[in-house]
Amino acid sequence: MIFMKNNFSVIIRCKNEERWIGHTIQSVLDFIPNNEIIIVDNNSSDKSLEIANSFNKDPDLRGNNENYTEVSTYNLSSYSPGKSLNLGVQKCNYDNILILSGHCVIKKFNLKQIVSNLNNFSGIFGNQNPVYLGKRIRKRYLWKHFVEKEIVNMYSEMEERHFFHNAASVFKKKTLLDFPFNENLVGKEDRYWANNIIVNNKKTFYDPLNFEVDHHYTSNGNTWKGVG
Repeated sequence: MIFMKNNFSVIIRCKNEERWIGHTIQSVLDFIPNNEIIIVDNNSSDKSLEIANSFNKDPDLRGNNENYTEVSTYNLSSYSPGKSLNLGVQKCNYDNILILSGHCVIKKFNLKQIVSNLNNFSGIFGNQNPVYLGKRIRKRYLWKHFVEKEIVNMYSEMEERHFFHNAASVFKKKTLLDFPFNENLVGKEDRYWANNIIVNNKKTFYDPLNFEVDHHYTSNGNTWKGVG
């Protein structure tokens, strides 16, 4: 692990994300200048990996390095959400970790403040704006959790448990090594992770003021099931 205060390892889970993954990676480069990208792929059959690798820095070329980064790809055939994230964490070289959906595009990322907040919280997640086929839609159902105020240990009356969403979330690597995601779950591993964190007297933070993404519709996205 490399301890560099403002550097981020960015984990992106991928399954046929060619429509948005280029936008996702470009937004990382726009907001986080010192980063590495770790793609954990689940047998994509489209151009997702080709697009992701087009951002890979060529050590033999000089200039325009801000337009490229280190991109590493790993395939995981026996997929579960938790297993893919835990694999990504193991491959991270930096202490700060951003988990980002392959169809989320960063719109706000106050790097200095987010790194500072990680000293006080085990996990931070940002605001998400649902975008359905190019159109921003009203925040209903799950999206109602993404309000405009900061919340410590968000509790969901809808789900009757603590809420967390890792489509756009940040952590310290040590935290995720000490508290890995449950690899046996087929979904909502983020909520179970948050409940475990809070049971262990630690805190999560919802930070819409410093962290925001557009969450674009994809037919493969679990967040979009029944929405649209």
